[in-house]
Parts: sequence; C-alpha cells; structure tokens
Amino acid sequence: MIKVLIAEDHDLIRGALIALLSEERDIRVIEEVSRGDEILPAVVGCKPDVALLDIGLPGIDGLAAAGLIKELEQPPPVLILTSVGSPGNFDRAMAAGVRGFLVKDAPAHRLTDAIRAVARGERYIDLDLAADGGEPEVNTNPLTAREISVLSALAAGERGSDLRGSLGLSAHTIRNYLAAARLKTGARSDEEAVRIARANGWLQE
Repeated sequence: MIKVLIAEDHDLIRGALIALLSEERDIRVIEEVSRGDEILPAVVGCKPDVALLDIGLPGIDGLAAAGLIKELEQPPPVLILTSVGSPGNFDRAMAAGVRGFLVKDAPAHRLTDAIRAVARGERYIDLDLAADGGEPEVNTNPLTAREISVLSALAAGERGSDLRGSLGLSAHTIRNYLAAARLKTGARSDEEAVRIARANGWLQE
C-alpha cells in the first residue's frame, strides 16, 4: 500500500484528488494539509511514502516545502502538481530533489502512474512541462474545447436554461465541465474559473 500525503489549499481540488485516489487498491491518502508550512510537520508525523504537493500554497509554496523535506534523514519522494508551467519552476523542482512533476489536467491514470513511479524510486516528469531543454511550457491552455465553450457562455452572461439551450447540453453535463474547468484552473468558483481563463487568453471572445 502506497501511503500518500496531499497538500492542496483548494478544498474542492483536494477532495477530488482524495476521491480519485481512494478508487485505487494500492494507494491510500493518510494525511491532507492546506498550507505549505504544515507540510513538513505532517511528513514527519505520518511518514508518507509519497508527498503530493501543489506549488501555490499559503505559508510557503510547495517547492520550498519540497526543499525542506529533502533535508530530512529519510525523505519521502515528492510529486509536484501545477496548473500551468512557469519559467523557473522546473529547475527549482529539480534543485529541491523533486521526483515527479505533473500538470493538474493530466489524465487520472497519469497521476496514479506518477505516484507509483516515484514510490518505486523512479522519476516521473510530465513531457508537457519539460519542453525546450527542461523549461516548462508557459501559459499552455489546459482546457478542452467543451470546457472553453461552457466558460465562454458563462462569460457572455448566459445562465440556466439559456446556457443549456445554447450549448445543447444537459445541466448535469454542464456541471461536470465546470467542475473540470475549476480543477484545471485552480479556481474556487465558476466565476473565478472564467476570470482565470480570460486572463490567460483561453476563452473564445
């Protein structure tokens, strides 16, 4: 059984990760924290086999926490999750001894594959983040065409039956696309997902 600690400050995303990993027979989440400065005490206390860390955390960021974990006598391997690659993060991750680096919009099987790989002592680097000689790609759109269309409709002011009518989708399907968009953008609400996507130039104007 691979014991995992998750550090993620967004409750919805953390809950989604825990639910996803709970479906795996050989992986168990044994601890969850929402702040970067809670990571090291939690690692020392629960001794996970893998530490799954978001980069953007309050207190200290996930990469700084990874550097502290590296100094432990028996550090667990660290797998970093990120929404969008930014210059320098890949190099910082390698300097901190991170064993895995993965985008949040990767398919579920890649996350579980990455956890198993780093638990075995292997390195798992998302190729999308290792382009151009090891530098992560910047501002890559993580959203699918359907997720973009739903967020674009919201940005245009459509709601409820108007939204369903213009997209030809059921309310349940729209909720699923919105949940995926929130997860990929790291947003706490649909409106925040729209703002993040618009700021990054991902929406159809």
